[in-house]
Amino acid sequence: MSSIDGITSIADADVSGKTVLIRADLNVPMEDGRVTDATRIERFAPTVTHLTERGAKLVIVSHFGRPKGKRDKKFSLKPVAEALGQVLGREVKFADDCVGEVAEKAVWALADGEVLMLENLRFHEGETANDENFARRLSVLADLYVNDAFSVSHRAHASTHGITTFLPSYAGLSLMKELQALAAALDDPQRPVAALVGGAKVSTKITVLENLLARVDQIIVGGGMANTFLLAQGHDVGKSLCEPDFVDTAKAVLDKAAENNCEIVLPSDALCATEFKAGADTETCGLDNVPSDSMILDVGPQSIADLKVRLQDLKTLLWNGPLGAFEVEPFGTGTFEIARAAAALTQAGKLTTVAGGGDTVAALNAAGVTSEFTYVSTAGGAFLEWLEGKELPGVAALRQLEG
Repeated sequence: MSSIDGITSIADADVSGKTVLIRADLNVPMEDGRVTDATRIERFAPTVTHLTERGAKLVIVSHFGRPKGKRDKKFSLKPVAEALGQVLGREVKFADDCVGEVAEKAVWALADGEVLMLENLRFHEGETANDENFARRLSVLADLYVNDAFSVSHRAHASTHGITTFLPSYAGLSLMKELQALAAALDDPQRPVAALVGGAKVSTKITVLENLLARVDQIIVGGGMANTFLLAQGHDVGKSLCEPDFVDTAKAVLDKAAENNCEIVLPSDALCATEFKAGADTETCGLDNVPSDSMILDVGPQSIADLKVRLQDLKTLLWNGPLGAFEVEPFGTGTFEIARAAAALTQAGKLTTVAGGGDTVAALNAAGVTSEFTYVSTAGGAFLEWLEGKELPGVAALRQLEG
């Protein structure tokens, strides 16, 4: 099933004069009551503009932090409402609760084209409990429901799942864009398609690898994960980060990949150091001569050259995780060079690139190429669960309603 099968975009709905309740993820970084990174707000703003220009009365709900079902002023969304207003260049009204009389009066006072943000959903225990009564109390505020928060759609909460029982439900512009990008990467990709999967531990990505090896032509393994695979192949990895207890798992993945005609691509050389610190002395090592007192901290120049050649033959690249310890100089070379090569091919119209995950976004930002990929997801857990082949409850709820 495609990520977008049976899901209708709010762009296709009649919203004029109607009250639209939209679930956003505005859980943004904040310091001293001020938003310090407005990326999520800026991504959400076009949906707000789209709906208000079509005459909708827009009611925005979101969570912020972990107040654990209790009202806590430090987790108020009021500063976020103000930040959204600044991005939009217009007033965003604010109500001091998300259900009940306070919320209802604020919603009823809205005129067509106006915007209202309600207080933190997680001030109520019913939100994370997916409580039916809490979902019903949210639903009485609106005529239509929109999920525009892919990053929380892996949670079956009242505002992502339960509410769809009570209102006609649609995907927001951001959610739809995300689902379309994911579909292009895995559901029906242009081939050859490869997945670059990096990170520290095989143990955290087993389900991801098992799902991908049946769906892609190549899996490029990087980071500490690659060391466990190299160990499974009989290479001595010195003091490198690896998981000896998962050597058998790595061997099983290699065997299953061969059965599925999926090539597992491992480094052919490595950048090693005896210390993990900025500016450490390094040496390039072949896989059979990693010193016993050294750590593999990045792929080597031959691996980088090989991957650049592979990119030339691909049509689609899915990226989750770095190739090395990119946060510390000089161990980001492999990640940055491959990211820039992929970005250049994307800009040339030769490659579709879809990336996601916290470390991945940070690495692409550091390489300066985030805006040059086809799509970069800011979702963490939701993106990982999608890579594992799981149906996200918030997305499934939309699909069920639309057939």
